[in-house]
Amino acid sequence: MRYPKSLQPGGTIGFIAPSFGCAIEPYKTRFENALRLFHEMGYKTYLGPNCYEGSGIGISNTPEKCGEELTDVMTTGVSRYDAESGEKADAIITCGGGELMCEVVPFIDFEKIKNSDPKWYMGYSDNTNYTFLSTILADTAAIYGPCAPAFGREPWHESITDALKLLTGEKTEFASYDLWEKDDFSFEEESGEAGSEDSPVEISAEEEARRALLPYNVTEPARYFYYLPQEEGKANSGKLLSGGELTSDNSASEDIRNGINIKGRLLGGCVDILTLHVGTKTDKVAEFLEKYKDDGFIWFLECCDLDPLSMRRAFWQMREAGWFKYVKGFMIGRPLHFGEEALGVDQYNAVTDILGGLGAPIIMDLDIGHVPPMLPIVSGSLAEVKASGNKINMKYIFV
Repeated sequence: MRYPKSLQPGGTIGFIAPSFGCAIEPYKTRFENALRLFHEMGYKTYLGPNCYEGSGIGISNTPEKCGEELTDVMTTGVSRYDAESGEKADAIITCGGGELMCEVVPFIDFEKIKNSDPKWYMGYSDNTNYTFLSTILADTAAIYGPCAPAFGREPWHESITDALKLLTGEKTEFASYDLWEKDDFSFEEESGEAGSEDSPVEISAEEEARRALLPYNVTEPARYFYYLPQEEGKANSGKLLSGGELTSDNSASEDIRNGINIKGRLLGGCVDILTLHVGTKTDKVAEFLEKYKDDGFIWFLECCDLDPLSMRRAFWQMREAGWFKYVKGFMIGRPLHFGEEALGVDQYNAVTDILGGLGAPIIMDLDIGHVPPMLPIVSGSLAEVKASGNKINMKYIFV
């Protein structure tokens, strides 16, 4: 596994838009404020040609131009159109997630990326199309973490600081956060006494800009759920326990009551995107699993648009494709459809009924993905994961 060099003080942070760019609000305002903050910290910045583009369908530009930008910047640090600019990116943060980055994948030259000096790439959601594939196709680690606009919200949440410290190499061990965001007020329209849902009060451009830069609205205490399989190969034979119940479950082993400790290689991302690659030309998961089978695997998974029934179908598809061979554990992020239920399926049994028979512990409602805050996760890295109660610690081992 190849690991990029850390971003150095005064280095250049590059921004590209293989999925959405920062052409609309609130992302444009946040992005521009992020650039200001990075400059104040002493970093230089390089903007790829698609950063402010919005002409594409579900992505910033055409699939060809998005793939071209990504390949250029990941291999040379600069777009071919800026080759004479003199500024080259040392690490990459993407402009955003999106909807159709899968269409960009055929235009990404993974072989060229594999044979060039590696650079950190950070993004999440639709960026799974790169963070996951970089790992299995180019043997190059990538960071499943916040996109550029998140760095423009002030003050920074600890998770944003953690993401930058991972890029700079200041931290390789991270702990989960105490609170999470249930409602993002920066998107709320003003209603008050004079407005209603049907006829909201119009807000000024200044107020819109102010709200765009508000920090995460973290109000909800973290509460993890653990599924402890009792009999390998038999679904529904385990127990679902809250973080508080885990340490007091007398039927569990003493090791489990003291917390869950797993060591393995990290793989995963947004499930909505991962399932798109099952059975396609990019599905080289089986080969990757065999290459690193002695490490075993910890899958980190989270869902965006998938409701509970869709989640259940997606986990079934990945399981039946053999993706979870040699699994040592699962880390499941809070889904964007948090708390929903359909036909008796919720966010918990959508996971446990399908993955519970694989003989690996499952930890759910973690700080991963679309529901802030999010831990920065290094796809492809060996990691030690320790979880107990409502806290989790991850240590990356770059081998």
